Amino acid sequence: MRKTTFVVAAGAALALVLTGCGAKSDNGTASPTGAKPELGLAAPFSNVIELAAASKQGTQKSKSSKMSMEMTSAGKTVTAQGEAAYGAQGTTFHMTVNADGEQTEMILVDNATYLKIPADQATQLGTDKPWLKISPDGDDPISKALAGSMAQAGQQSDPTQLLDQLSEAGKIVSSDQTEVDGQKANHYKVDIDMVKALDKLLKAAPEATKAKLKEEAQGKNIRIPMEIWVDKNQLPLQISMDESEMVKEMGGNAASAGTGKFVVKYSDWGAPVTIAAPPADQVADMGELIKKMGG
Repeated sequence: MRKTTFVVAAGAALALVLTGCGAKSDNGTASPTGAKPELGLAAPFSNVIELAAASKQGTQKSKSSKMSMEMTSAGKTVTAQGEAAYGAQGTTFHMTVNADGEQTEMILVDNATYLKIPADQATQLGTDKPWLKISPDGDDPISKALAGSMAQAGQQSDPTQLLDQLSEAGKIVSSDQTEVDGQKANHYKVDIDMVKALDKLLKAAPEATKAKLKEEAQGKNIRIPMEIWVDKNQLPLQISMDESEMVKEMGGNAASAGTGKFVVKYSDWGAPVTIAAPPADQVADMGELIKKMGG
């Protein structure tokens, strides 16, 4: 039972990491179609390099947003809601993750991750504190397994970094102008070369995992479809990705069917956010608990 919280949190983090599955643009051009001047939008960009540069400027000015995510994994749906701040020192966020009827709070700040767990799980871990801290330099197996992914999740929840990475391996295949959630938007469909994207995707993974996945991907032409909606200020409103074909091609089994589809939405760009670590007297260090348990 106690493993459930870690699996849920890791899954949410991985979803954000996979959002950053970016990859060198062939500078492929896609002529804007369905342009609607009445929407008050500039013509869509023709390649991801231009799109990334413009979006980066808008994001750096706004510095914060609210965000929500919906992800399908093995036929089940995981959702998350929260807020994030983007800055020169990195990304911080506070999210609430819902999966299988369980709710987990997750905070990423100062390169450390904090997970809020149910009282029964805290008891099983030998603590009465509601928050667990996963330090980036933790030397226990669980901290090692999760810390890198959590840090990567923080980086990839920043859409600027996501689009920068897309400029390395993605190509815009079509664009149009439309509305999303009542807001006017330029809409892009992007094709990602998964093999080119692997180094970015696996940045935080253990070396053995990197080697195994690179070996499995060798010689395969796996494409990842992605869609991006941005407003008149080039701020992302919604990003969706379907990695189900990648999961299948990389050896996914029946249990992983339907895995890899998710949508991330951004709103309230520039609104003030306050993200801080939980009070120290409510936090237990994950590494120390594992050591006490003989792990």
